[in-house]
Amino acid sequence: MFKKILVANRSEIAVRLLRACREMGITCATVFSDVDRDALHVRYADEAYHIGPAPARESYLNIEKIIDVAKKAGCDAIHPGYGFLAENAEFAARCEEEGIVFIGPPKEAIVAMGNKTVARQTAKEAGAPVIPGTLEPLDDEGIMVKAREMGYPVMLKAVSGGGGKGMRLVESEDEMASAIRMARSEAKSAFDDDSLYLEKYIENPRHVEMQILVDRDGNGIYLGERECSIQRRHQKVIEEAPSVLIDEDLRRRMGEAALKVARAAGYYSAGTVEFLMDRDKNFYFLEVNTRLQVEHPVTEMVTGIDIVKEMIKIAAGEPLTIAQDEVRMRGHAIECRIYAEDPYNNFLPSPGTIWGLRLPGGPGVRVDIGVFEGAVVPMEYDPIIGKLIVWGKDRREAVERTRRALSEFVVKGIKTTIPFHERVMDNPLFLEGNFDTTFIDTVFKKMEEGREPLYLDVALATTAVHVYLEEMAPKAAAPAARGQAISPWKLYGRKLQMRTGLC
Repeated sequence: MFKKILVANRSEIAVRLLRACREMGITCATVFSDVDRDALHVRYADEAYHIGPAPARESYLNIEKIIDVAKKAGCDAIHPGYGFLAENAEFAARCEEEGIVFIGPPKEAIVAMGNKTVARQTAKEAGAPVIPGTLEPLDDEGIMVKAREMGYPVMLKAVSGGGGKGMRLVESEDEMASAIRMARSEAKSAFDDDSLYLEKYIENPRHVEMQILVDRDGNGIYLGERECSIQRRHQKVIEEAPSVLIDEDLRRRMGEAALKVARAAGYYSAGTVEFLMDRDKNFYFLEVNTRLQVEHPVTEMVTGIDIVKEMIKIAAGEPLTIAQDEVRMRGHAIECRIYAEDPYNNFLPSPGTIWGLRLPGGPGVRVDIGVFEGAVVPMEYDPIIGKLIVWGKDRREAVERTRRALSEFVVKGIKTTIPFHERVMDNPLFLEGNFDTTFIDTVFKKMEEGREPLYLDVALATTAVHVYLEEMAPKAAAPAARGQAISPWKLYGRKLQMRTGLC
């Protein structure tokens, strides 16, 4: 087993990885940029090393700086977490060159699965169902021709895509030219590769993914599925395990398909094979995430398997000690990603200083957090600040417990997605399990857009009237009779603030 691991990441995932290292008795080091000098992961690690200014390309994405820190600190392995360098084959190769173990899949698998058309070809050859579309990148004219053949609507996707970047739904030929232009520009900016390909659009799909573990000898297991259909801008916001749609037979078929793809790519480590499912429960290969997923905790909650620790053991060359028939999914888990974003303003980032923080607790509640009271949420990085993960004996209890935990979760100083999650937990379609990837755009936005300011105005006005009628009017009568003007807001403002929770 490794003696010292460098966690090459930040925020809540860095803290999660550092905790796993500490439980395994492994010394842990981490890195930080200028704006993260006082961050929680820096405080938690045994050692922390400065790697440059705030821009990620000069710090967390700087391969040579991170390799230099690992060598200087005497680390025998690096865990990249997710994001930044987690799916960077060049980084994995540099680790190998320096004799440092990259805690993740081999570089060849990262290359193969990072190219979406190669991944689709690999999945098809492995016998996994693949969404109809092209298996190679196309030029602009080729895209137009193929889209006519396939029939609209189609999905235009970046070959090196991920996180919804370089992806466009195109519903008619009139939209295609501008969609190509925007997708290529976005893909070039995000991945330095503007190659595009086409897939047939599956209407109202469910996004269901399968967690896998594969050791260096090719022994693999699947840990069950996660429902990831609540998304904004093609990025997940709420995840569940298991999915309300999946029965044992479908779970087995999806799990076996996921392992076939992994073995065909020479994959080992923890990984996630993502599928889209249509209305008839036909599932299609979407992509492989060659890293730890943001939503891995919901699988941990229902299986009792620590995915991070298993990932470290596999990287150290240890064989899997868990057989497929030993994997059990017990109860139901829900994860709410807590972003520093304004859900009532198109989920725009909300950086700033957190001057108040209260975390929920109680049975079945886990909070993976990357901030503390007084911490600054910088604008330079992904706005996720933490995750609320809740377990219940069934989905109903998990939802009720999530609702309760959200009501206890207080973050002051910035806007967060907590109000959004509270709305979702009360939404009838969500409670029925009757939703798909269009939920936020077709249900939430229509129902909730502009509601928060109106809701607050009505609440304040109603409370003001009650305070005045019940308490203020009798007490103000005497001085008013003497010709003194008394403001209810001046006399009772503090009481009003406390009643509405705005103090």
